[in-house]
Amino acid sequence: MIESIDIRDLGVIAQASLPLGPGFTAITGETGAGKTMVVTALGLLLGGRADAAAVRRGAHQASVDGRWNIDEATSVAERVRDAGGLLDEIGVNEAGEHRVELTLGRSVSAEGRSRAQVGGRSAPIGVLAELGEKLVVLHGQSDQMRLRTASAQRDALDRFAGKKLRRALTAYTTAFETWKTTRETLAMLIEQRDLRHAEAERLRIALEEIEAADPQPGEEDELTALAERLTNVEDLRLAAASAREALSAEEIEGGADVSALLDHARRQLERAVGFDATLAPIVEQLTGLGYQVAELTGELSTYLATLDSDGAHELEQIQERRALLSNLVRKHGPRYEDVLELRAVGSQRLLELDSDESRIDELGARVETEHAAVLATAAELTAVRTAAATRMSAAVSTELTALAMAQAKVIVAVEPLPEPGSHGADQITFLLAPHNGAEPRPVAKGASGGELSRVMLALEVVIATNEPLPTFVFDEVDAGVGGAAAIEIGRRLASLARSAQVIVVTHLAQVAAFAGNHLAVVKDDDGRVTASSVRQLREDERLAEMARLLSGLADSENALAHAGELLALAASENAAP
Repeated sequence: MIESIDIRDLGVIAQASLPLGPGFTAITGETGAGKTMVVTALGLLLGGRADAAAVRRGAHQASVDGRWNIDEATSVAERVRDAGGLLDEIGVNEAGEHRVELTLGRSVSAEGRSRAQVGGRSAPIGVLAELGEKLVVLHGQSDQMRLRTASAQRDALDRFAGKKLRRALTAYTTAFETWKTTRETLAMLIEQRDLRHAEAERLRIALEEIEAADPQPGEEDELTALAERLTNVEDLRLAAASAREALSAEEIEGGADVSALLDHARRQLERAVGFDATLAPIVEQLTGLGYQVAELTGELSTYLATLDSDGAHELEQIQERRALLSNLVRKHGPRYEDVLELRAVGSQRLLELDSDESRIDELGARVETEHAAVLATAAELTAVRTAAATRMSAAVSTELTALAMAQAKVIVAVEPLPEPGSHGADQITFLLAPHNGAEPRPVAKGASGGELSRVMLALEVVIATNEPLPTFVFDEVDAGVGGAAAIEIGRRLASLARSAQVIVVTHLAQVAAFAGNHLAVVKDDDGRVTASSVRQLREDERLAEMARLLSGLADSENALAHAGELLALAASENAAP
C-alpha cells in the first residue's frame, strides 16, 4: 500500500504531503483547487507520460515522491532489486510477512526532461510502469469512456478470469504469432515470386561472368603497376643503364666511375695507414662500399635483363585483362572488392532463390498445421472466457444491486470473431438492462454516465475478489451519481477497502463519509500565484468540509446536521463486522 505521497511544484500545488495508509482515503476540495493534480502525481509515479505544462509556473521542475509498504517476498521487490534499487527494512507484521519500504520518485523539468528513481537509484521510466501495474489500479473519468470500447471490456473479463485465462492466452498468443509469421513469410514469397525469379536469373548471369574472368584479390592493383612499368620501359632501361655505368664501367664520359674512384681512394689510404693506424677503419669502410657498389651494379644488370624487348605484347595482354576487370566492376561494382564479395556470397543467395518453390510448398503445409493450432488454442481460450463471463455477469449484477441498481442486469457476451486476432477469436460485449423488462443494450451505446460509473465500480469489486491488487485509485468515479446511489457507492468502496487500499477523489459527501482518512485540497490566493496544499481533516474540519460538499456552505446549520448524519451512518456501518 501507499504510505504517503509528497508533491512539489505540480500544477497549482506548491508543496503538499498526502498521508495515506491502509483502508479508504477520500480526497475532496473546491473546483480548481488541484484535486486532479493528486491523481496526476500518482500517474507520474506509475510511469505515466510527463508534461512540462504541469510544472508550476515559475518553478524549474515538478517532483513527486511516494513511499510504499510492500511484502519483501513479492515480485515487486525482486524487480526493484533487479533495477538496482534499495528497500528499507520495516519488520514482520501480524500475518508473518516481512515488510519493506519502497520509495519511488519522478521529476519533470520545465523543459520537459523527465527522470525516475526506484529505491533511491536512477532508473528508466519503464521500470515505474512495470511496478505500477503490480501496485495500483488507477481509474479516471476517461476510463468510464474507455469502458465503452471492446478492448477495455475484453481486458476487464480477462482480468476477472485470472490465472487460468492468462495461461490459455499465453498458449494462444504463442500459436498465433507463430502462424502469423509463417503466413507473412509465405505471402511475401508468393507476392515476390516473379521479382525473386528475375533476381535469380540476374545473379546466375553475373556469377557466370565473374567465374569466367576469375578475378583474384589484389589483381587490379598488380595489373595497374605492371601497366605503368611496361608503358615507361624505355625510360626505365635508360635510367638503369646510366646508373650501372656510373657505378661501374670501363669507360665513362667525363672521368672515372664510382667503383674506380672508391678503389683509388682505398689504395691511397692503404699507403698511409702505416703512418697513422686511425686510418684503418676508413680503409675498411671504403672496401665495404666497393662491395656494395659491385652488388648494386649486379642488381641493375639483373633489372635490365627483365626489361626484355617483348614488353609491347605483354602490355597489350595486361590492358585487355584490366578492361575485362573494369567491365566486371562497372556491372557488379562499384568497387573491385564488391565483385569479389558477390562471387563469395552469390552462390548461397542463388541457392536460396532457386529453392523458393520448395519453400512455398513447405510453408504452405506449415501454415495449415499452425492454423489448426491457433484454432485449437482459441477454442480453449473461448471456453475459459465463456465460463468466466457467466460468473462475471452474475457477480456484477449482484454488485449493481448493492449500488442502487436493484433491477439492473449485466450480461457479458462472448461471440465469435470472423477471424482470429491477436487476443483470440472472441468479441466481448458488455450489455446492460437497467431494469426489468428492458432490452439489454451494449453499455457503449445505452449506459448513462452514472450507470457507467457504477458498472465500472462493480467490475473492480468483483475483479478484486479474483485478482486482488494492493491499491485502487478512483478519480471522480462517482460522476453523474447522487443521492442514495452515491451512498451505495460509498458503501461498496468501503467494502473494497477491507481487502485493499482505496483512494478516491470525489465531490460527493455521501462517498467521502465512508472514508477512514479524509484529505482536503485547500486553495489559497494571494493575488499573485494560486497554490494549493493538502490537509488531513480532523473531526470539526471534516464536518465543515462535508457540509460544503453538500450545500456549498461550510457553516450552514442544515448542511452541518446532514453531514453529521452521514458521518454517523458511515461510522456505524464501517464498525460493523
